[in-house]
Amino acid sequence: MFPIRDHNPSTRTPFVTYGLIAANILIFLSYQELSGSASELYRFYNLWALIPAQSSPHSYVSSMFLHAGWMHLGGNMLFLYIFGDNLEDEMGHGWFAAFYLTCGVLASAAHVASDPGSPVPLVGASGAIAGVMGGYLLLFPRAKVDVLFIFIIFFRIFAIPAWIMLGVWFGIQVFNGTSTVTAGGGVAHWAHAGGFVAGLILTLPLFFRLGGIRFWSKNHGHPPHAQVRYARSHIPPVRRRR
Repeated sequence: MFPIRDHNPSTRTPFVTYGLIAANILIFLSYQELSGSASELYRFYNLWALIPAQSSPHSYVSSMFLHAGWMHLGGNMLFLYIFGDNLEDEMGHGWFAAFYLTCGVLASAAHVASDPGSPVPLVGASGAIAGVMGGYLLLFPRAKVDVLFIFIIFFRIFAIPAWIMLGVWFGIQVFNGTSTVTAGGGVAHWAHAGGFVAGLILTLPLFFRLGGIRFWSKNHGHPPHAQVRYARSHIPPVRRRR
């Protein structure tokens, strides 16, 4: 189950969101020639990834622009594309950029605190993006998000409120972070959870400045502009040939 779009595109061009997506893609492409050599890639990660056992200050920022593969990059950029524009719309470009980077640093700190002796490099923008999701949940809890649900060979798109989708996502991170079954699975669950909580808290000043509960009531928990109604696609039936 993962989101594919929301129903409230921003009213202004989200330059920072687009810039972050472009930066992540370009940086990922810049070191793809190292992927054929495990030793070269490890040396690169040793310089720029966040390694809790020997972390350097710059790695708290540089690590959030690195990714371990195309699926890792694509999934993170999809989440940023869906949830980043509306938050940037409300915060403004400069504040959103500072918010994003701060969430990423705090998410990395949460990961280090959860396993300070780990020698495993941490890479990925998901901690910062989790912060964006936390801020989105606070400001727009009832915004509609189209979610693609896949179960074996069955798949369907459902439009659900953001608070359900994001609440379930956050619950999964906390559950997996505390579960011994999923421990060591290569996913930094506490970075996700930490970034999410950081984003929610850092958005509180804006939430209160916008009116708090009155902001929710005025916009019914949605971004303060018109929704887009997507046309449903119909797949024509194909008759079986005899």
